[in-house]
Amino acid sequence: MMLSTYNKCIVSFTLLCFCLGFSQGGIKQGDIVRDQEGDVLFSDGFNFAMGFFGFGNSSSRYVGIWYYNIPGPQIIWVANRNTPINGNRGSFTVAENGNLVILDENKNQIWSTNVSISQNNTDNYEAVLRDDGNLVLANENAVLWESFENPCDTYVPGMKVPVNGKSFFFTSWKSSTDPSIGNHKMGIDTVGLPPQVFVWEGERKKWRSGYWDGRVFTGVDAKSSFLHGFILNYDSNGDRYFVYNDNEWKLNGNSSVRFQIGWDGYERELIWNETEKYWSVNQKGPHNQCEFYNYCGDFASCDTSDSGWAICSCLQGFELKDKENLSSGCTRKTALKGDQTSDGFDEDGFFERTSMKLPDFARVVDTKDCEGNCLENASCTAYAEVTGIGCMVWHGDLVDVQHLGRDEGNSLYIRLAQSDLGHGGKMNRTMIVIISTAVTGLICLGIFVLLVWRCMKASKYKNIQILPVVYARETSSEFSGSLELSLKSNQLSGAELPFFSFTCMSAATNNFSQANKLGQGGFGPVYKGKLPTGEEIAVKRLSRPFGQGLDEFKNEMRLFAKLQHRNLVRLMGCSIEGDEKLLVYEFMPNKSLDYFLFDPIKKAQLNWARRYEIIEGIARGLLYLHRDSRLRIIHRDLKPSNILLDENMNPKISDFGLARIFGGNQNESNTTRVVGTYGYMSPEYAMQGVLSAKADVYSFGVLLLEIVSGHKNTSFRHSDDSSLIGYAWHLWNTKRSKELVDACISDLTPNNDVINRCIQIGMLCVQDLASRRPKMSEIVLMLESKSITLPLPMQPLITSIKRNVNRESPKNAVDDSNDLTITMVEGR
Repeated sequence: MMLSTYNKCIVSFTLLCFCLGFSQGGIKQGDIVRDQEGDVLFSDGFNFAMGFFGFGNSSSRYVGIWYYNIPGPQIIWVANRNTPINGNRGSFTVAENGNLVILDENKNQIWSTNVSISQNNTDNYEAVLRDDGNLVLANENAVLWESFENPCDTYVPGMKVPVNGKSFFFTSWKSSTDPSIGNHKMGIDTVGLPPQVFVWEGERKKWRSGYWDGRVFTGVDAKSSFLHGFILNYDSNGDRYFVYNDNEWKLNGNSSVRFQIGWDGYERELIWNETEKYWSVNQKGPHNQCEFYNYCGDFASCDTSDSGWAICSCLQGFELKDKENLSSGCTRKTALKGDQTSDGFDEDGFFERTSMKLPDFARVVDTKDCEGNCLENASCTAYAEVTGIGCMVWHGDLVDVQHLGRDEGNSLYIRLAQSDLGHGGKMNRTMIVIISTAVTGLICLGIFVLLVWRCMKASKYKNIQILPVVYARETSSEFSGSLELSLKSNQLSGAELPFFSFTCMSAATNNFSQANKLGQGGFGPVYKGKLPTGEEIAVKRLSRPFGQGLDEFKNEMRLFAKLQHRNLVRLMGCSIEGDEKLLVYEFMPNKSLDYFLFDPIKKAQLNWARRYEIIEGIARGLLYLHRDSRLRIIHRDLKPSNILLDENMNPKISDFGLARIFGGNQNESNTTRVVGTYGYMSPEYAMQGVLSAKADVYSFGVLLLEIVSGHKNTSFRHSDDSSLIGYAWHLWNTKRSKELVDACISDLTPNNDVINRCIQIGMLCVQDLASRRPKMSEIVLMLESKSITLPLPMQPLITSIKRNVNRESPKNAVDDSNDLTITMVEGR
């Protein structure tokens, strides 16, 4: 055994590592690895290290395996997780009986591989740490024990997860600093076919992946790589096991991946970003309420595809057991006929539900007639035919049913009495023959009636266009009169804004149905719609009776006609018919920034790289408004709910109802009221009515700090700090900026000064004096160039506005560098 010194300190753990130069990364009988000496065992390629570690000032010491060439460390396995050593005088070695053991300072055995080895065996035993992270105990003839077969909380590529009924679980830590066995475990269901991944909380199921169809787990979001890359193999004995495909995790030839059951009970996929030097959380489960096991109860479906919130509803043909409890589950309305029917009219049928996560407790049946097989069994309640699996049937209750997004999941055929089938039922063969015969006799009459009806209506509809488009300059008269939508300047002359008919918009949004409603703002409700061309849109409808919303409507029409930028939401047109006022925007599938940023589960989808891209995108959008657009525009209401995210999570600034135009005729950009959202308004604007581009800079600074921290500015009102700004200043000023970083990414952020730089930029933006705040052009340069030295910010004293105060505007407000307007205070 050769010893050499390794003096690198590993952050977050009290590890002082000194290299052990064991040949092939192993120790033999007689070799001793001592904690006090800082001895560490390395794998051959230096991918992994094994040694003692602890947490903070705790005297408890553990033996574990961690990534050596990745900062952290990230522990993937712990030997004595339930029996820590007190103090740093512990050691581990290969004992005389051939087992790998851990000893305390008194040479008492704390932990052992506990392999039964013949006392007469004189083989040489060696413990080897392999380059895939597997610790193997072997002799000349065979492998006796390996850590991959005795996992803790982490799966790494190379592990084989058996699917042969063997008990094999990953068990969580008790807390982030206590590796003892926690209350959660993850493993493959060893009872049902085909296999599923489960997470248990104690003995209660918490989450399941859905069934393996030979390619993917069918209940997991197919748009992410979460649990993708696994393949099901067979060993020489015919036993099945899952293993991760190396080609999936070696992203760009220079990355690693691991799966972990966290101490909080969430399963996470973490991918090492070699460029940014941090672990990104690609996905975790459960990632919404519907993914919690049987969240809505038996015979009920859970849906988050439209609203983002869990919506429980009974399956077709069922009703709530308890009207006061929406998650109580459902019961059948009409009893099944089963095999007691004597004629085709009373025979049970099947109702089809598409895009479903199939229920738990399925059976696979070898049959070519899945529907007939289910009908012949009185206890069969549903069936599904799944590519890669075949015919699946369910007997008894349908448990843990979820409606997935479009183009995901499978079709589930639910057995119902004929009276409960409705229009979505799948009728039995006898009924199909009888009804089709009757329908055939009516086809000619139906065609004749249809032709007559179309002829009668032809004159009424011959002049209506599906998408009527009229340009603003051709219909200026429609903007006059009581609506006062005409512009009194030439700022928008020549602007071309498409006009849609109200009939078209009503059809696109399904008559503005509640199911299509995306949200509600000060202007009015916003609905999702689809044009006849298939393009998805968002339609903002002016609330009645008219009020502040009408001014906002006119304002957005003024501004959007001239604005085109990749970080601004695109206005596609509008509709003005009678009392109805509509604005039509491009649809943003990922909703708004606050939908992710302030949700304790969804915020994990915003890793640091993505948050930084969002910060840069918002800055570029504001720079366009302030300097590069044909009009100089102050947004006045910049906040997370007004930052929308497209399908690629690119940020787009929206809601220009409160925006102001500067330049040109100054009278056009004067107003008599201060409007905006408390917590985001600059002090000089909220308190004195002084408006300039620096007001948007202040709002951007607040928004930047919220993106970094994951906290709202106003969430600190009942703490020692009156706002997030005050809290951020305190941490920045005491060189503890890392404590501001959102907890869900704090351990995964890059090991560089980018995040500190962002916090300093945020503090520069929220300074009390507008003149000290940087311009957006300077901010963009600060974000994109690391070579620029940032100035030091002054402490902000006015950190939040807790109530609105009506006051007369000051008569003499002067700023020699900005176009200002003096306004009255009117909060909202």
